[in-house]
Amino acid sequence: MASKNSLARPPLSVSSDVKPANKIRRQLLHVKRKRAKDAARRAERYAFKKEESKNPKLREERLKRNVPLTLERKRVWDEPDSDAEDGLGLSVDVERIKRQKQEDDKLNQPLEPSEQGLEESQDDLDDVDSMLASSSDDDNEKESSDEDDTDNDRGRRRPLIPSATERATSPSQSTKSTNLNLAPEALAAKFPSLFSSDTPKTPKVLITTSLHSTLHDEAKVLTTLFPNSVYIRRTAHRYSHQFSIREIASFASNRQYTALIILREDQKRPSGLDVVHLPKGPMFHFSISNWVEGKKLPGHGNPTDHWPELILNNFRTPLGLLTAHLFRTLFPPQPDLEGRQVVTLHNQRDYIFVRRHRYVFREKRETEKSVVGADGKEMKGAEGLRAGLQTLGPNFTLKLRRVDKGIQRASGQEWEWKGGMEKQRTKFQL
Repeated sequence: MASKNSLARPPLSVSSDVKPANKIRRQLLHVKRKRAKDAARRAERYAFKKEESKNPKLREERLKRNVPLTLERKRVWDEPDSDAEDGLGLSVDVERIKRQKQEDDKLNQPLEPSEQGLEESQDDLDDVDSMLASSSDDDNEKESSDEDDTDNDRGRRRPLIPSATERATSPSQSTKSTNLNLAPEALAAKFPSLFSSDTPKTPKVLITTSLHSTLHDEAKVLTTLFPNSVYIRRTAHRYSHQFSIREIASFASNRQYTALIILREDQKRPSGLDVVHLPKGPMFHFSISNWVEGKKLPGHGNPTDHWPELILNNFRTPLGLLTAHLFRTLFPPQPDLEGRQVVTLHNQRDYIFVRRHRYVFREKRETEKSVVGADGKEMKGAEGLRAGLQTLGPNFTLKLRRVDKGIQRASGQEWEWKGGMEKQRTKFQL
């Protein structure tokens, strides 16, 4: 007879599926299974790599499919109505609406007499051909098309809105430069000072802080970021008059200033940035996070007095275009290209990342790759060239909180747009 120990042991065929009672044996079994799984994956990966080396089209198809499904790819837009361009709270793509209107205008254009005659003759020929065809053939074609649709969609209608996977594999990029010429007419009529068709003036910016502030060094750093700007302290003396924002704005507008910037403070750190477009507004309220001065950045450079170039990225909605036009008024229209300085305002998920760099063009080294475009192919005209960047600082992140109609009052203010009302993570306002 078999002993009790031999009866308690499982057969060898199922030893891998049974959890051992010994802790050390469980650990060894886990390591063994993990190594076997990694070896199988490695063998599969190398086999697929060998097939891709023989057929390069397989690699291109794999790269098209393997697009990360980020929040930018899942972005949801509001339905473009007739007054979609008027509301600042609507998340609509202004460029897409303009393109659809242009296409509709082309389709609604009247045809020339020669084109009408050609279409009438083609319609007559189509009518003659349709008389020769039998009704049974038409019925068969309809049934076959219906069967194909049901087979492809498994008995379900194809939804009008593309799925998340289709949006992820679409060729449209989530980041693109802002086209400032797409200002909607209703938005330009509501804010004529920001969307004026005249030649933009050279900005003159007054920078100050909140009352009893200690951020004097940070405010002086902002004077190097915004060209032609001056910093004036707000007095903290207990017997002095505490000027309000409206009084400071009238003082600045009488002295030909074009903008007023107030740096807010919380626990001796920058917490907000208020921008007033003089003389009558609007007023924008931003919150500041991740403030890093230039001297704390590794490998930083020292900025010069040259007027920088301005890059605005990914401002696509009416509110985004309004914000982009505000920042455009803070920088001169004709920068000094000799200084090779550039200020970038990159919008991503309604967070505006502010960066300043100095660029230089140099010859490409042997160990470096060539410059490629969005399609992954080498750019023509840039062979043997590379662009180097040196950060100058400061680095910080802005988030738009409120847009006021005029200049802020102490008793309260009517606002054009207020943030924090959208609860959907995939819907962005800028």
